[in-house]
Amino acid sequence: MTASNPLRDESGSTHLDSTAQIMDRISSQLGTQLSLVSPDGSRRPAPRSEPRPNPRPAPRPTLVLVAHGSRDPRALATVTALAERIREQRPGLVVRLGHIELNEPLLTDTLDDLTTRTRTRNRTRTQAVLVPLLLSRGQHVKRDIPATAARFPALDTRIAAPLGPHPLLAAALHARLVQAGWPERPPGASARRRHGVVLAAAGSRDPESAADTETAAGLLAERLGVPVVPAFAAPTAACPRTVPEAVAALAAEGRTHTAVASYFTAPGRFATQSATAAPWIAAAPLGPHAALAHLVLHRYDQARTAPAAALRRTLSSV
Repeated sequence: MTASNPLRDESGSTHLDSTAQIMDRISSQLGTQLSLVSPDGSRRPAPRSEPRPNPRPAPRPTLVLVAHGSRDPRALATVTALAERIREQRPGLVVRLGHIELNEPLLTDTLDDLTTRTRTRNRTRTQAVLVPLLLSRGQHVKRDIPATAARFPALDTRIAAPLGPHPLLAAALHARLVQAGWPERPPGASARRRHGVVLAAAGSRDPESAADTETAAGLLAERLGVPVVPAFAAPTAACPRTVPEAVAALAAEGRTHTAVASYFTAPGRFATQSATAAPWIAAAPLGPHAALAHLVLHRYDQARTAPAAALRRTLSSV
């Protein structure tokens, strides 16, 4: 065997590893080990692998505030201010506004714009959560808003429950009453016998709307420690009691200090009409109160995280 010939075993086949290959492997391993030794003989720490960048979080669904709409110019300014307050509470969240009627942008225009943006960017369906700025169950929540959303199948939409009834609304109503002149501290027993509140709402043909307003009145009564009587600016068979009738009923009980709490998200004809019936003080509508903004985000989170089946059951019951 000469140096130029490859190594062969007795059968004449070539070895898998030649002497040169073995020496190369030894040199490579030795170089790796030596790279971990500092010039002073101490051992260097093993090189760390570069951390992998965190994946980009999935975009949050757009929050679409669904307002009723009003010819009163203060209504649009109020819901716009509420939208801004929501953005302040949750920076980075895209908040859009859409009206059922009377004001622009209409809900159909807002959803159409979201659909156009989706097609332009050639992305998967845009996600949106529609949060009604409505305080009880009724036709708008049960039928009108879902029917409008169904007209835009390119969007992945979810519809949140109405805002009320909820303790946060009682907190906002209390704050508006205090601003109007209601005692900041709970009145004593003698004063409580002279105080009362009418909770003025819009009214609906849906009996569940009346039940929700009754519940809201109970929450406010617990907070104030005085009777709170629900009444309606547009009475129906389901919501028959008018605001003047509720005021008269409290007066018959000896309530000389009766306030009207405005169970409306924004100024409008019904809110103004209800306020004129107040024999003492009338509170402003809920408007861009911090508690209302917090409640909107709460309904948004509930809708976007709920399983689809549970969300369908919720909407079918409202």
